[in-house]
Amino acid sequence: MPHAIRFHRNGGPEVLQWESVDVGEPGAGEVRVRHTAIGLNYIDTYHRGGLYKLALPSGLGTEGAGVVEAVGPGVSDVRPGDRVAYSGGPLGAYSEVRVMPADRLVKLPNGVSDKVAATLMLKGLTVQYLLRQTFPLKGGETILFHAAAGGVGLIACQWARALGVTMIGTVGSDEKAALARANGCAHTIVYTRENFVERVKQITGGKGVPVVYDGVGKDTFPASLDCLSPRGMFVSFGNASGPIAAFDILLLSQKGSLYATRPTLATYTASRAAMLAMSEEMFSLVLAGKLTSEARQTYALKDAAQAHRDLESRKTSGATILLP
Repeated sequence: MPHAIRFHRNGGPEVLQWESVDVGEPGAGEVRVRHTAIGLNYIDTYHRGGLYKLALPSGLGTEGAGVVEAVGPGVSDVRPGDRVAYSGGPLGAYSEVRVMPADRLVKLPNGVSDKVAATLMLKGLTVQYLLRQTFPLKGGETILFHAAAGGVGLIACQWARALGVTMIGTVGSDEKAALARANGCAHTIVYTRENFVERVKQITGGKGVPVVYDGVGKDTFPASLDCLSPRGMFVSFGNASGPIAAFDILLLSQKGSLYATRPTLATYTASRAAMLAMSEEMFSLVLAGKLTSEARQTYALKDAAQAHRDLESRKTSGATILLP
């Protein structure tokens, strides 16, 4: 019988359990996928810990790659034997085999491996909507991106470089600064010893940046607003340090008629057409050699609890995958 990681109560990594599961056959509009690689993402810790509420017990994980084993009635886009990847749909990627909606699957092109796809579907599509849709970059801009050496950050470094955008990235150490620069980040700020507001103003000649992309949350707010030029946009897309507390909206007017938004990947990929278009753009960069994404850490799927510990203690950099 196949196994999966499940949890019956919210809490730390210790609540994650390796359990036998009955997968069954796919129903109408569904497929059965045997995973070959699974993406580890910070949102998984929000689900496990209870920041994002779930009905328990629950599976975990939103991103994976694998091979289609069987399809249910009405499924025509994929066939048994197809290599596929996904981000979104019902939780449950932390599994050897699962049944899931077929309309969440993207067929992988030749030249994109399963392991690479498992690092890209959530993080890469997140970068796509951030840089190409939420605040569309045209080239020539200077931007601030927090956690530039993280899984999303390293992809953003490369994508920004491909667009001709100058990226300023905050990082936690000199090692992570070197990693971010190697991936295309033009300027790095080690936030543990440098004031990132002062450094952004120094780099931009006092002008500030038109957009700040922030997946950190509590620790970088409201200082991120002080990095923005008038009418700039603060884009909050994660809570790695904890959620941002409620704030007086007048703060946005006081600091220069600013905009603030909290987008989600689920909204941007709600339609299959949008998801496929976003994926096509992302994979085209991979095939052109402008975007690379190799897992910097791998764990056995059954060791997911240790992977969560390392992720939350910031021992990881770049992408991490779980292998069934």
